[in-house]
Amino acid sequence: MSYFTDLALQYIDGEWRPGSGSWDIIDFDPFNDEKLTSITVATAEEIDTAYRAAERHQRAWAETSPYTRRQVFERAIRIIEDNEQEITEALIAEVGGTHVKTAIEIHQTKEFLRESIHLALRAEGRILPSPIDGKENRVYRVPVGVVGVVSPFHFPFLLAMKTITPALALGNGVVLKPHQHSPVCGGSLVAKVLEEAGLPPGLLNVVITDTAEIGDSFISHPVPKVIAFTGSEPVGRQVATVAASHFKRTVLELGGNSALIVLDDADLDYAVDAAVFSRFVHQGQSCMAANRIIVDRSILDAFAEKFVAKARTLTVGDPSDPKTHIGPLINAVQAEKVSNLIERSLSEGATALVRGARNGNVIAPTILTDLPECSPALREEILGPVALVIPVDGEDEAVRIANDTPYGLGGAVHTGDVERGLRLAHRIDTGMVHINDTTVADEPIVPFGGEKNSGLGRLNGEQAVDAFTTTKWISIQHRRTGFPF
Repeated sequence: MSYFTDLALQYIDGEWRPGSGSWDIIDFDPFNDEKLTSITVATAEEIDTAYRAAERHQRAWAETSPYTRRQVFERAIRIIEDNEQEITEALIAEVGGTHVKTAIEIHQTKEFLRESIHLALRAEGRILPSPIDGKENRVYRVPVGVVGVVSPFHFPFLLAMKTITPALALGNGVVLKPHQHSPVCGGSLVAKVLEEAGLPPGLLNVVITDTAEIGDSFISHPVPKVIAFTGSEPVGRQVATVAASHFKRTVLELGGNSALIVLDDADLDYAVDAAVFSRFVHQGQSCMAANRIIVDRSILDAFAEKFVAKARTLTVGDPSDPKTHIGPLINAVQAEKVSNLIERSLSEGATALVRGARNGNVIAPTILTDLPECSPALREEILGPVALVIPVDGEDEAVRIANDTPYGLGGAVHTGDVERGLRLAHRIDTGMVHINDTTVADEPIVPFGGEKNSGLGRLNGEQAVDAFTTTKWISIQHRRTGFPF
């Protein structure tokens, strides 16, 4: 199968069909700008058809035994394993992921599918006491009904799967809108895997389109009860506003500006390895990436020397080459944005420890220091291979700078004293902090999500149960109630 030929379609109510919009989304290889495919966009009418299909099929699915539901995800894992090479090639071509990044993404996708197998059995109810004699209170966990999912481009296969499969496992229907830069790997391919795994038709629908065509109809449609969005903060604000005005719940995984803090007692070589991975994996195109490397001034020179040396060893270029560490950014707009950020920072007085050259959409690692405290680069999300090294005098200043950002997703602390690191981690205003590790981490059963402008709600494990189910109270009166009139 050629994914970019055979899957360049909408998947609605169990059928592969072209969109009926008046224009096409063009899917390009970000490394060489070759056209991969074109997909005619879905219209607002097709959004309606997709949601109505999910609604129509959801109730029977919810009444299906969870032991039956979970078999779909067991088979999906085997299908991914049988097609791993083809999926790898598709991810490299569509989003410019290197072999290392793509291997991580596929491995994590299978891990989250394994969690969905177990999640199907976790919607547990409770029996609660009542102050009224003879009354029994039963509280059930039931599916919300239909979930609308908007997925991003940077880890498209993983981030679509890790959101939609818990929703499906818990008995919901889903309509997925992938990012226009990853319509196949983040949308059509997901549908194909689950279709082959035996998911009943109509439960999962994939609509490939853009707000220029559909406006807010994906969010405002009356069928979905929960909207799960992963993407930028500005778009997330719009999603939250529209959803709230229609009394919908949201799960928002938005931007980040993670800090990796290196204290004066850290293992420098290990901290450098963690910092290089945290900043440069997938060209820095991750909400968890360590934009800011905060280093105690007493070890700054030694750390910077090792950090620069390690960054210079990274191979830059064609992501299809297994030796490549740094491939292209997703498009020319993003490459230009990152280039402008570098130029702006240098004009503000920053010093380039390493100045990476740009070749098309590929930008080699750049390391900046001496940024003025007022520099916007210190507070914004940087989706590119640019590291900011910031010297500090002690823990208090490290915490102040780490928290001086509107985002609060992740972070890391490197220290020879784990308890010291734990105390500092509690002071960082983020949803996740990793001691002596990378900032780029996600596991199937731990709460994933951020504070401040990094989003609302959590995913993974029990948090997925909270996100994609609701509670229903049913009481039983075993004796006759005495009424006052």
